[in-house]
Amino acid sequence: MSAPARGLLVAALRSSSGKTTVTLGAMRALARRGHAVAGAKCGPDYIDPAFHAAATGRPSFNLDAWAMPPALLARLAEEAGRGADLLLVEGLMGLFDGVPAAPGRSGSSADVAAALGLPLVLVLDVSGQSQSAAAIVAGVRALAPELPIAGVILNRVGSERHVRLVGDAIAALGVDVLGAIPRTPDIAVPERHLGLVQASETAGLDALLDRMADLVAAHVDLDRLAAAARPLVAPPPGDTTPPPPPGQRLAVAHDAAFGFLYPHLLAGWRAAGAEIVPFSPLADEAPDPSCDMCWLPGGYPELHAGRLAAASVFLDGLRRFAATRPVHGECGGYMVLGHGLTDAAGETHAMAGLLDVVTSFAKRKMHLGYRIATTLADGPLGPTGTRLTGHEFHYATVVDPGVDSPFAIASDAHGSTPTATGSRRGGVSGTFFHVIARA
Repeated sequence: MSAPARGLLVAALRSSSGKTTVTLGAMRALARRGHAVAGAKCGPDYIDPAFHAAATGRPSFNLDAWAMPPALLARLAEEAGRGADLLLVEGLMGLFDGVPAAPGRSGSSADVAAALGLPLVLVLDVSGQSQSAAAIVAGVRALAPELPIAGVILNRVGSERHVRLVGDAIAALGVDVLGAIPRTPDIAVPERHLGLVQASETAGLDALLDRMADLVAAHVDLDRLAAAARPLVAPPPGDTTPPPPPGQRLAVAHDAAFGFLYPHLLAGWRAAGAEIVPFSPLADEAPDPSCDMCWLPGGYPELHAGRLAAASVFLDGLRRFAATRPVHGECGGYMVLGHGLTDAAGETHAMAGLLDVVTSFAKRKMHLGYRIATTLADGPLGPTGTRLTGHEFHYATVVDPGVDSPFAIASDAHGSTPTATGSRRGGVSGTFFHVIARA
């Protein structure tokens, strides 16, 4: 058996501190030096792993300390790092940001680091401060003394004097300063309402990754960074399998409108023997009729509602498919299965009509957070009573739920009263809930 990968967790104390730039830049820069680098992402972000894959040439998985059993989380980290000499795990939000839960299960980046035995690389946005940055590092060490700090990377520094003031204060704590990156507002991944623009849609992605790599290589000691990594700890006993595939031969929508499907689910389905047959609704392609199930992932149908409404081959083929075989839609896929979708301009577009729901992106309200759901009927995610963990993140609203039966009952991580969610009619089902693991 090969030795476990060595890893680091790149974290910050708040969002927009520069984690993504540092992570992607370090991945690409180390890969250019001949390292076999792999990536993973803390939490339920379904966009960042594709950027990691583009930067490293290797698959990246989500690692979620709330939604995943500890054994599954550890196995996915091991799988992500297999064959690599360095695993860089990108944190989410602030290091300790999570939800109320048992120790180690809040979903925070700190929980993932502790579960896997990963040292922290802290990315600190030091714009607007100098020596006070040392108090942040001291606070991290005081709050989580069990988490080793491999070093600090200062971001958005203003001058050499600024670097000295901040760096000396942090070094006095006995913590290494691995680098200092100047303000570079022209190097950033474009964003939209659900986070980063998808990797497949980002124009000039390779050139952008190379610019990030050049920036990080010029201002961070990559040799010391790599040397600070530690082997992943041995996984604990327990269930290491994601939800089973919903069919043997799966038609899975995949294009700019349907891109949100967790990589560990696809990998798990393939490992269980399922065959994935992709198709593009935006290219007016129908699900392959030789498949035994159709899956419509989340994505951005609200940005392409007109094209989808005009995609007659897709819609007619989907309806024919649903007449004899199961179809399931998550989030954006759920919206497309409904009767109508209103875009941001207020124009309503006819969708597949396989479910009675009507949704709107014009009436925007953010829905965000973990969910635990129990299915109310046999379906693609399991028999009646299957308990699943997952996540919602969308701005669309249900303007008319219609008369279909609900798909599941769900509550959030804060102990909300379980309520009905989603829709089902015959073999067609849909929900805004993105499944991550079995509860």
